[in-house]
Amino acid sequence: MTTTASAPTTVKEFRLPDLGEGLTESEIVQWHVAEGDTVELNQIIADVETAKAVVELPSPYAGVVVRLHEAAGTTVDVGAPIVSFEVAGESGEPGASGAPHAVPPSAADEPAENRPAPARREPNLVGYGAALEKGGRPQRRTRVLPGVVSMPVTVPTVRVPAERPRSTPPVRKLARDLGIPLDGLTGTGPGSLITRTDVLAALAGTAGSAGSAATPSTVLAGGPSAVPSPDPSRGTRSPAGQTRTPIKGVRKHTAAAMVASAFTAPHVTEFLTIDVTPTVELLAELKQGRALEGTRITPLAVVAKAVCIAVARNPTLNSSWDEQAQEIVQYADVNLGIAAATPRGLLVPNIKAAQSLALVDLARALGALAETARAGKTPPADLTGGTLSITNIGVFGIDAGTPILNPGEAAILAVGAIRSMPWEYQGAVALRSVLTLSLSFDHRLVDGEQGSRFLADVGTILRNPAMVLAMV
Repeated sequence: MTTTASAPTTVKEFRLPDLGEGLTESEIVQWHVAEGDTVELNQIIADVETAKAVVELPSPYAGVVVRLHEAAGTTVDVGAPIVSFEVAGESGEPGASGAPHAVPPSAADEPAENRPAPARREPNLVGYGAALEKGGRPQRRTRVLPGVVSMPVTVPTVRVPAERPRSTPPVRKLARDLGIPLDGLTGTGPGSLITRTDVLAALAGTAGSAGSAATPSTVLAGGPSAVPSPDPSRGTRSPAGQTRTPIKGVRKHTAAAMVASAFTAPHVTEFLTIDVTPTVELLAELKQGRALEGTRITPLAVVAKAVCIAVARNPTLNSSWDEQAQEIVQYADVNLGIAAATPRGLLVPNIKAAQSLALVDLARALGALAETARAGKTPPADLTGGTLSITNIGVFGIDAGTPILNPGEAAILAVGAIRSMPWEYQGAVALRSVLTLSLSFDHRLVDGEQGSRFLADVGTILRNPAMVLAMV
């Protein structure tokens, strides 16, 4: 009696792949198969929804569905198992059936047409699919010529490179731009996936890595390999024509904060060029008055007051994004930060509850803030708790720019230089004082409409500064 042995099978687990959009999770919209169904290679088994579209997910194996790990409507992290298949063939190759064909030693002498065909390897899906497993690689055979004694041949061992650290394409680009090696990081995402947070933590020197993550100082110096480690026996001399200054203190903190802000908050910048001749004329009149003798009211003070007034109409500009709590925090007080260039680097001290100050008091607070910052005596309390910032780039003769948000704040306004230039005025062309405002805001918190209305409100006040006096 002849018996037929059943083909051996193995169970293969299929994990949610990186769909090429840099996303860390996707939702299973619908399953097209059920447990017990037989599927073919590349058969559509599910619809998966990303942040951009619904994607059809094909099967990387031919076999039987033995388990659906997640139900429809579930959000799954990239790398998490979603379905298991029972696949024929103990070699683990998808689509293989029966035991692998063994080639006896004498088979090398047989004609090629008489040799058993090797197990067929099915094509894999692009980007994922069944990986080539141990034993699946072709084996080198010794060729024997007639009349020649076969000698053993030692084949050099091929060193397989270590697996690349798991991360998404945008995270790899971020790490490359910042000069941070991924192989020195420990991922905190699903399946040890290296996330954007891990890279930024390494930048700040707090990543839970093996100690090879780049620090802000090495990043700003041009990457981990840009500055060689000093040799104690050779001293610390630099090549001729170079001066090296250690990155520390305010410069180091500012650099880390700016990089973190630039790669965390989605910046949007809008520009508004306006005729501020009425403001310039008002300031000239106030300068001549005796009532304000000893108090210098500058265009920046008027802008600061205009910002406080505009925030009352557009409160989203005075808020922050709490990533850990997944909440938007809106503030009642405007703690107005003023970017100050000092010998130690850029500082952004802030005036607490600036919205409660009259124009004169605000001007005095700005003067004291600048004087204290230049003297290097700004107290730590004035450097924390800011909610909205202004940077005066006009003092350097700059018209406009794209300022980077102070970390934790929703917006920053850059004030350009006031220039005399031809401008349309009352139906004719006249020489007027013109100013450009540049507003950058966090698009997670501030919509385009809200940012535009805020900027327009500030511009309206500067065109008609009597509104400022009406609020004092």
